Amino acid sequence: MKKAVFPGSFDPITLGHYDIIQRGLSLFDHLVVAIGENSEKSYRFSLEQRLAFLQKAFGDESRIEITTYSGLTVDFCTSIKAQFILRGLRNPADFEFEKAIAHTNRTLSKIETVFLLTASDKAFISSSIVRDVLKHNGDISALVPQPVSELIASLGR
Repeated sequence: MKKAVFPGSFDPITLGHYDIIQRGLSLFDHLVVAIGENSEKSYRFSLEQRLAFLQKAFGDESRIEITTYSGLTVDFCTSIKAQFILRGLRNPADFEFEKAIAHTNRTLSKIETVFLLTASDKAFISSSIVRDVLKHNGDISALVPQPVSELIASLGR
C-alpha cells in the first residue's frame, strides 16, 4: 500500500491545498493530512479549528486520515509507516524552499518527497492571503473549500 503524508499548518486550508490532496488520491492508496504543531508559530485559528476545517472538507473520504503531529515530519512518517511526503508547488520560490527540505528529509530517512504543481487557477492562493482577506472582512468563498468557508463564517471571522 502506498501511503503518503501531506503536512502543513492549514491555517486555514485553501483550495490550493484541496487541489493537491484530491490529486494525491490518484497516486496513493492512503493519504494522511497532518497538521504540524509548532509552538513557536502563532496561528489565526486554533489547532481544534484547523482540524475541524479538514474534517469538514474531507470527512467523507475513507482514504484520507486527518491528524496532528509534532517534531520532524520524517519521524512522523516513519512512525506511521508512510513511504512518501506529498507537497504542492505554486511557484519557483516554493520549489527552491521545498527542494532543500526534501533533500534534508531524504538524507535523514528513506522517505521520498513527491511534488505536484498546484492547478494554475489556484496557484495564487495561500493561507496568508486568506488570513489577510479575513482580517479585512473580505469574502474568502473563492479561496477555500465551501464547507470551510461556511465553518469560518459560523465562527464570526
